[in-house]
Amino acid sequence: MTREITVGNLVVTVIEQGSLESSDNTEILCKVRGKNTVTWVIESGTEVEKGDELLHLDTLLIEEQIAERSKYAFWSRSGAEHWRATVARAKLAIPEYLEGRYVAQLMTLEKDLAIAESNLRTAQNIFAHAKMMSDRGYVSALELEQKEFVVTQVQFDVEDKRTDIDVLKRFTKAEELEKLNGALNVANAQFDANDERADADASRRDRALEERDYCVVRAPKKGLVIHPRAAAWKGAPDITVGGTVHKEQVLLIMPELKQMQVKVGVHESIISSIKIGKPANITLPGRKLKAKVSSVESIARPKIPGGGDIVKYDVTIALPLQEEGSKLARESNRKIELKPGMSAEVEIVIAEYKNVMLIPVAAVVQIEDKFFCWIETENGARKTLLKLGRNKDKKLGENKELIISNDVVILVEEGVKPGDKVVLNPLAYIEEAQEGALGTNDRKDKTESDSSKSDSQPTSPEPASTRPTPY
Repeated sequence: MTREITVGNLVVTVIEQGSLESSDNTEILCKVRGKNTVTWVIESGTEVEKGDELLHLDTLLIEEQIAERSKYAFWSRSGAEHWRATVARAKLAIPEYLEGRYVAQLMTLEKDLAIAESNLRTAQNIFAHAKMMSDRGYVSALELEQKEFVVTQVQFDVEDKRTDIDVLKRFTKAEELEKLNGALNVANAQFDANDERADADASRRDRALEERDYCVVRAPKKGLVIHPRAAAWKGAPDITVGGTVHKEQVLLIMPELKQMQVKVGVHESIISSIKIGKPANITLPGRKLKAKVSSVESIARPKIPGGGDIVKYDVTIALPLQEEGSKLARESNRKIELKPGMSAEVEIVIAEYKNVMLIPVAAVVQIEDKFFCWIETENGARKTLLKLGRNKDKKLGENKELIISNDVVILVEEGVKPGDKVVLNPLAYIEEAQEGALGTNDRKDKTESDSSKSDSQPTSPEPASTRPTPY
């Protein structure tokens, strides 16, 4: 079976599978702390209006917290109000002392001093009269001495009253003011502490009341509601009745259906060939779309357990905006409505070559590091060395040794000419191809055997030959 060498255009593409998603999602997050049980959730894919109920969380634990925290909030507020009244009394006690009790005590002492001074003057007058009478012989010396003692006694009483007034003004007043100010400061501190505790308890209660309202999740806008699909490496549980969710977890998603995209994983060997703006063909159930690459991740996907050592990078292909009245929107309504989760096959165009010679992949055999084909002639099949097209202009990324092919045909530069007929699958029909393949296999097996025998010796093994296979 043969095929002619042709000249044509070669389009190199990479095909990956993905699913349709929105590029502008409104994520509805869990606002309740801790782990909570889902008691009801709306069915994925439901159209809702703004304010519609979407999900219910169990409120039993929160109701218990509200009751407990309300009790502590009232107790704390009671203590705060008690100390508020104490502060008010302590504030009134200071002017009450300065303008009341202190003035009354001072007036009482001054009155006693005035009486004592009056008594002193009277005693002094009596003593003076007694001395005059004693000089005339009418009063005895003993009686005069008694009158003098009364004067001395009254003088001591006057000094005592003056000392009481001085102590009141200099010490008793200051001591009482310090005591009253200290009581006021203590009352203020106690009030601040109890008021802060009351506010904290009330805040905890109010937060529990707020979280109880958050247990009923409502739609923030009109649109489609879907369940989030957890990535395999995140380990997040699906949103189901009876399942548990935590704060800040995405509960539901409301996608913007006018802005859709497909995200696929591209192998690390060709990720350098994918650039933003590269054209892509997207095949959806029932329709095909043309789009462009909108983003290429620079960090590889986390490896999936059980997925081996395959490393892939996320590539996003944005679909054209489906504005109302646009051609794409009319086609979508007529054919099929685009919804998140639809399976999509993405074919990204990596490079295009025009007017180049093309040879079928099935006609090429690799022997060691060279490529051959067999051209049909009048004298039978003739072995021909090929020079295949390589990635010289870096259209296929940084790997210059990458052969230019689309898995159907290969770009060939030398060895054949247009119109030559090449044998397809020469390993099945041509003995020379079989012998070349067998010899290469023997050399490879010998190389592997020698390598296994000398694996403990510090020698540099020679590179093994490549198994000849149809390219």
